[in-house]
Amino acid sequence: MTTSLTSAAPPPVETKRTAATPPRRPRSRTSRYAIWFVGPFVVLFVGMYVAPILFALYKSLFRIQRDALGLGGTQEIFDPLFNYAYALGDEKFISSIGRVLLFGVVQVPVMLVLALGIALLIDSASARAKGFFRLSSFAPYAVPTVVSALMWSFLYSPTNGPVNQVLEVFGISINFLSQDLALWAVANVVTWGWTGYNMIIIYAALQGVPGEVLEAAKLDGASPWRTAWSIKIPLVRPAILLTTIFSIIGSAQLYNEPFVLKQSTGAIDASYTPIMAAQASLQSANYPYAAAQSVLLAVGVAVLSVLFFRLTSRRSS
Repeated sequence: MTTSLTSAAPPPVETKRTAATPPRRPRSRTSRYAIWFVGPFVVLFVGMYVAPILFALYKSLFRIQRDALGLGGTQEIFDPLFNYAYALGDEKFISSIGRVLLFGVVQVPVMLVLALGIALLIDSASARAKGFFRLSSFAPYAVPTVVSALMWSFLYSPTNGPVNQVLEVFGISINFLSQDLALWAVANVVTWGWTGYNMIIIYAALQGVPGEVLEAAKLDGASPWRTAWSIKIPLVRPAILLTTIFSIIGSAQLYNEPFVLKQSTGAIDASYTPIMAAQASLQSANYPYAAAQSVLLAVGVAVLSVLFFRLTSRRSS
C-alpha cells in the first residue's frame, strides 16, 4: 500500500495588532481633517492678501477720464499702459522713490550694525544683567509707531524741544525738521524703533552657536573680538540676511513716521514717500493711478530683494 505525500499549504497566520501600532485611518478621512484645519487660513489668505493684489492689478489697467469742463462725472477707460507711463514720468513720484532709496542705503546698514553690535554685547560671556539690556533695547519697538513719531516731533521742535534747549547751552541751534535734515530725522525715528526688533532676531540666532566651537576658539587663544568676527558673525549670517530683507521691505513701506512729522514741518509734503504719493492719489479719487503706483513699488521691492538675495548667495558660494 503506497501513500502519496502532498505538501499542504501552511495555515494563515493571524497577526495581532498591538497597542503601539494604532489602526490606520483612510486617507480620504485624513484629507478631510486637513482641509478643515487649512481651509480657514486659505480663505483668509486669498480674501485678505491675494484678492486685493489682483484687484489693484486690474484697476491699474484703467484710467480716469473727466469731461473738459469738469462738471460731469468720471468714467474709467481701459488703457493698460497709461497709469504706468504717467507714474514713470511723474517727478514727485520718482523723487519719492529716490528719497526712499537714499533712506534705505544709509539707514538700513546703520540700524543693522547697531542691532548686531548690541546682540554681540549682550551675548558676550562677560555681560551682566543680560535680561535688563535685552528688554531695554527691545522696548522702543513695543511703542506704537505713531506714538514714537509724536514723541520725536516734540523732541525735534526748534522752539520748545528739549534737544534744542540742551544744545542752546553750547550755543548750537539745529532745525532737525528742515529741508536738509528732515529725511535723517525720519531715519533716526525708524532706527530708534526697529533696532531692538532686529537685535532680538540676531540674538536668538547667536543662542544657536555651538558652545564647543566657542570653547575651541578660546583654547586657541582667540580674543573676544576675533571670536565675534570670525565665528559668531559668519554663523548668524542667515539671520542678518533675514533682517536685511525685512528692512528693505520696511523702507519701501515708509509712511507712518513722515506722515506724523509732516504736521510739524513744511519740508515733508504729501508725496514724500511712494506710499504717501499713492495715498494722495487715492484721496484725489484716482484709484487706478494709486493702484499703478503701488504695483510699481511692489515690483521694485521684489526686484531689489531678489537681487540682494542672489548677490549674497553668490558671495557665500
